[in-house]
This record gives sequence, structure tokens and C-alpha cells, in this order.
Amino acid sequence: MCTPCCIAQLACCCGSAACSCCCKCCPKIKQSTGTRIMYALYFLLVTVLCAVMMSPTVEQALKENIPFYAEFCQTVNAGEDCKTLVGYAAVYKVCFGMACFFFFFCIFTIRVNNSTGCRAAVHNGFWLLKFIALVACCAGGFFLPNESTFLEVWRYIGAVGGFIFLLIQLMLLVEFAHRWNANWYSGVKYNRLWYAALAFVTLVLFSVGVGAVIFMGIFYTHPEACLLNKIFLGINGSLCLVVSLLAISPFIQKLQPNSGLLQPGVITVYVMYLTFSAFSSKPKEMVVIDGVNTTVCVFPFNSGTESDKKIVTGLGTVILFGCVLYSCLTSTTRRSSAALRVCRNTEPETERARCCFCFGDDTEEYDEEQTGSGQNVVYDEREGTIYSYAFFHFVFFLGSLYVMMTATNWFHYDNHKIEKLLDGSWSVFWVKMASCWV
Repeated sequence: MCTPCCIAQLACCCGSAACSCCCKCCPKIKQSTGTRIMYALYFLLVTVLCAVMMSPTVEQALKENIPFYAEFCQTVNAGEDCKTLVGYAAVYKVCFGMACFFFFFCIFTIRVNNSTGCRAAVHNGFWLLKFIALVACCAGGFFLPNESTFLEVWRYIGAVGGFIFLLIQLMLLVEFAHRWNANWYSGVKYNRLWYAALAFVTLVLFSVGVGAVIFMGIFYTHPEACLLNKIFLGINGSLCLVVSLLAISPFIQKLQPNSGLLQPGVITVYVMYLTFSAFSSKPKEMVVIDGVNTTVCVFPFNSGTESDKKIVTGLGTVILFGCVLYSCLTSTTRRSSAALRVCRNTEPETERARCCFCFGDDTEEYDEEQTGSGQNVVYDEREGTIYSYAFFHFVFFLGSLYVMMTATNWFHYDNHKIEKLLDGSWSVFWVKMASCWV
């Protein structure tokens, strides 16, 4: 049973065959889904490597646990204790290689409309060769001349690309909210329980939003300090209220009949999350209380044990990676691409109410290939591509820049550590606050 699976994996790594798991009990997978998952794994692998490079804790563990670590660093000309392989400069070079990898494939797959051509075969297969190419691109960044000039120019390119990625993420959130409302509202005519579900979820979303405003009003404001927090909390809360009133106004209802309170509810929760994240990213303020310098307007658990800080940092890192991967994968579906004006959506606008509406409807009939003892693969791109290959790689290109800027704390990169991902800096504060207003 192992031989057919090994042959299938060899064809996947060195040929144009679609990738699949060796386990027969795994549910069938679409070719388009498997391809995007493989690119996401490449992206996640490099992202984890960047996190390791920015972590002094990992660097110290390598020194203590790897024999002949200093000799190895001198052998590969990486400097004393491999100093050139850690820090913000190393992250810039590695992300430069990953960005070049995805940008090349963006150019390479322009105007690919079906999966039968040689360019589509390269996009959907040859995973071992592409992995070697990715490693070579990341390693090549360490051999660029004029390092100081490169880092200065690449920093501003990364800032622009990272902010564009944030805008795409926000537009996808709006598209997600509209699709959620339209999908559940389509089930009202068949079952009134969908209307109850819409009302319940809307109530929960606005309750979370109001609770977040109260929470930040208590812990992130102070009578003698944190003036910016008071101003921006009032502005963002007022904007959420205005958006909610506009969504149910007759003028908007005429233009967008499916508009309701669910969409502003989703936007309100996300804006409150961004506001909380911006307040947490702002440098700490101190006031004199009873003759003692006291830090105010901080997360109430930050003053706890070191393990609490590690939990908060780890959770923030997981949320970051999750948002990046979600944006990269969902922005390339045909429906999302139409919402971003990348391509025209020719799918019919019929909706079937489902709880898990984010996933495609599996009612379509596609060719299915039996891969011996392994997982069955559904070839869903025989007649045409399911998503835009070029835009898919372009979003991952922007995601590479966003990860680079986030891991190095945007413009406050000096002496930054991945363990301080949630610590304060003004650049992160203003980027997140600008995202709220957008």
C-alpha cells in the first residue's frame, strides 16, 4: 500500500500532479484547495523562521544546546555567534526572498485561465523544486550588496505594501459581512429561525462592541493622562454609531436591499479590536500618584507574572498569523476577487442558507481521481480556474511585506524582539488607528 502513495508524492513533488495525503480515510480534497494550502504552508514556514530570527530566547537556546555552535557560525561566515542570521536585518533579507518568490509567480501566472497549460502545471505542482527555489531566494538576500541602502529602501517598500495588505483585509471584512447577511437572509423565506439567528448574532456583536467601549473606557483612560485614548475612543465609537444608523437608513436600503445591522455589527467589533490593539501598542504613560510614578492606561494583566505576558504575546502572534493566512487564502476566491474589483464574478447570485457559508457549496460535480491508497483528489479546474493565480501570488507578496513590518515593529525595529510583539510603539499605534478610520 505504501508504494502507490510514494509514487503519488513523488509525482506531486517533481511533477504536475496534485498533492494529497497518504491516508485513505482523509476526506477528498479539491485541487485548487490543495494548491493554496501548500503555498500557505510555505508562507507559514518562512514566517516562523522570521519569528525565530527576532527571538533572543531562541538564539540563546541554540548557543546552549547545539555543539560547536560558534565554530559552525565561523565556518559559514555568519559572524560571531551567527549575528548576521538574527535581528531585523536578517528578517528583511528573508522576507525579501519570499516576496521575490511570490512576485515572480505573480508575473509568471498572469492571464492563466485554465489548468491545462504549462504555467498552470508549474503553479499546481513541482513542489519540491519550488521549495528549493524559495530557499534559494531567501538565502540570496544575504548576498545583496550595499546592505544599508537596501535596508533603507526596502523598509519603505515594506511599509507601503503592508498598509495595502491591511486595506485588502478590511475590504474582505466588509465583503464577509455582506455575504454573511445575504446568505442567512436568503433562508428567512423558508424558515423563520434564520431570522432569529440573524437577530441573535447581531445582538451579540453589538453587545461585544459596547462591552469593549466600556472596558477601554475603564482601563485605557485616566483623569490626568491618556488624552489621545479618550479622543480616539470617542471618535471610533461615534463612527460605529454613524455606520449603524446609515446601514438602516432608507437611502442605503434603496441601494443595498440586503443591508441590515449585521454588517455594522461585524465592523463595530473589528474596529473595537483594532482600537484595543492600538491602545495596547501605544507607549506606556506614567503619572505621579501619591508621590509614586505609576503606569496608567495599560492592559490590566500586563502587571502580572512573566507567564501572563508570554500568553498574551503568543495569543497575539497566533491572531496575526491567522489573519494573514485568512486574508491570503480568502481574497483569491472568485467572489472575493469580484468584491476587490480584481475580476468580474460570473457566478449566479443564488444563495443557500448555511451555517458554514464561508466554505464553497459542494454540490458541483467534478472529476475525481483515485490515488491508490492515498487521499482522493477532485480536479475542479478542468474547464477553468477557480481563482486568479496572479492575484493569489500578489496577495501573498503583500502578506510577506506585512509580516516583515509587523515582526520588526514597523519603523521601531532597533533592538526589537519577537517577545515584545505587543509592546508599545507609535508607528504601530498610528497604523492601526488609521485602519480603524478606513
